[in-house]
Amino acid sequence: MTVRHPELRQVVDSKDYNGTAAASATVEIRSRVRGYIQDVHFVDGQNVKAGELLFELDPRPFQLEIDAARQQLALDQAQLEASQLDEQRQKDLMAKMAGTRADLEKAVATRKSWEAKIQIAQELIRQKELDLEYSRITAPISGQLSRAQLTKGNLVNAGGSDPLLTTLVAIDPIYLYFNVDERTLLEYRAHRASKEKAGQLPPVNEAGIPFEFGLETETGFPNKGVIDFAENTIEASTGTLQIRGRAENADRRYVPGSRVRIRIATGDPYEAVCVPEISILSDQDKKYVLTLNAEKVVVRRDVLLGTLLDDGMQVIRTPPDSKTPLTPDDLVITVGLQRARINYPVQPMNEQGEALALAK
Repeated sequence: MTVRHPELRQVVDSKDYNGTAAASATVEIRSRVRGYIQDVHFVDGQNVKAGELLFELDPRPFQLEIDAARQQLALDQAQLEASQLDEQRQKDLMAKMAGTRADLEKAVATRKSWEAKIQIAQELIRQKELDLEYSRITAPISGQLSRAQLTKGNLVNAGGSDPLLTTLVAIDPIYLYFNVDERTLLEYRAHRASKEKAGQLPPVNEAGIPFEFGLETETGFPNKGVIDFAENTIEASTGTLQIRGRAENADRRYVPGSRVRIRIATGDPYEAVCVPEISILSDQDKKYVLTLNAEKVVVRRDVLLGTLLDDGMQVIRTPPDSKTPLTPDDLVITVGLQRARINYPVQPMNEQGEALALAK
């Protein structure tokens, strides 16, 4: 029989989940004003920074409206000056007892009316200037653009029927969404609560809970992230809670919509005995391994299963009713289990096929 010693390892219990990558922000780029597209300043799929120019509408109609509004303001200011002179004239006549109060009140009202019109004209100019600014459509956030839905020469309408020009997504950092079952959530909360003061369990976005993840083409979980959000209710139909993690994506390896495998530690590191998974046998609802005693006789040892590690090693625990826990000094049969018979002697060999002599 091929045998080997159990290993003592530093392990962390964890749970694995399937998740989906998503953009940390998504913006639909639309025009706020109506006009013809004069130029498109990006290439489909380009990465841009916040404030970069994307689309430029023909600015001439907006500039003409600004000029007309300024001319109207100049006209209103001239009328205001005339009304101020008329008001002063009525005051002088009243002082000489040559005018009426009604004429003075009318002159005052006219002057206030022109002051109000000037304020309206000034606001209109600011609005027209804002429309001119909106004719230059810039990126509100940094990210990656989709393709241009409308190109140079097309008319863009603003309002309820305004068309989509392009889509901009922020992918650094990238978000990872996955669902955690209710039982795991409660166990993790109990574990965290035991380490914190009463009533001091921090919110998820402040706890800084780390996790590991891997893409479909990667082995294991080589990437790291931090959980920053959890939904406030458990979905009754599935008994799960949606969790969101955040990971750096400066090299843009993670694409929104791609599937990921996520692993979250559910406890603190601890030392555990590990054996190869192939050495574990089943007897109805019990798990056990076959070991050798000092006389090279096969002995059954019941075990409880823990976490299965990535290299095929299985964490095991000692059942409460067992008085002989498995230790790294024991020898566990890994090959030839179908020929092993409990309470019968065997010839042990190492993994290189060399015979072993057991110390008595």
